[in-house]
Amino acid sequence: MRDVLIIQNSRSGGPGRFGGWLEEAGLRLDVVRAHDGAPVPGRLAHDAMIMLGGGYLPGEDDRAPWLAPTRQLVAEALDRGVPLFGICLGGQMIAEVAGGEVTGDTGAPENGSIPLTIRPEAAADALFHDLPPVVPAIEHHKDAITALPPGAVWLAETERCPYQAFRVGEQAWGVQFHPEVVPERIREWEADGFDPDEVHARAVADEPVSTPIWREVATRFAKLV
Repeated sequence: MRDVLIIQNSRSGGPGRFGGWLEEAGLRLDVVRAHDGAPVPGRLAHDAMIMLGGGYLPGEDDRAPWLAPTRQLVAEALDRGVPLFGICLGGQMIAEVAGGEVTGDTGAPENGSIPLTIRPEAAADALFHDLPPVVPAIEHHKDAITALPPGAVWLAETERCPYQAFRVGEQAWGVQFHPEVVPERIREWEADGFDPDEVHARAVADEPVSTPIWREVATRFAKLV
């Protein structure tokens, strides 16, 4: 059985349904709860890696000291071509390690289910090919990627935050949104500038469309592993 290293950066920010879909596809998850002090491996001995979200910038080692060794693992995965998937903070970390730019508290925050536009470049992508032109996805961020790494393939965008999904090389993907989150998680968020009931209701309404799409993306990733 293939093993996937998952770095968790907050108590509530586990692999969620995305992890469940990977397990359904036959993968074994090794979840490192770095926020609770679990040690991050010194080298990547797994068959794939997933970096989850968290309320940090990729280089905020003073607030989250485990980010430094995690960046080393991301760099190793990129260098060796190990399948890699980064969500929110994880996507930002892939972008920064690969030579892109991430900016804190930039532009307009995105919260709740937001329509993503799938770009034409996604047609040839192993995970994003043949998706509908517009796909809902749950967002919760105020920091953002402001420049993609050199040579990255831009896969999805929104009006407020252009770099929603991208690929580096052939085996590494970063996304700004949260394919692992179900609508009920929204009720746990701090209501900073949005109506949680309204945002939750919109996410519930979008689930019949979004869930099978992100399940398919997770399954495609598992097949690469």
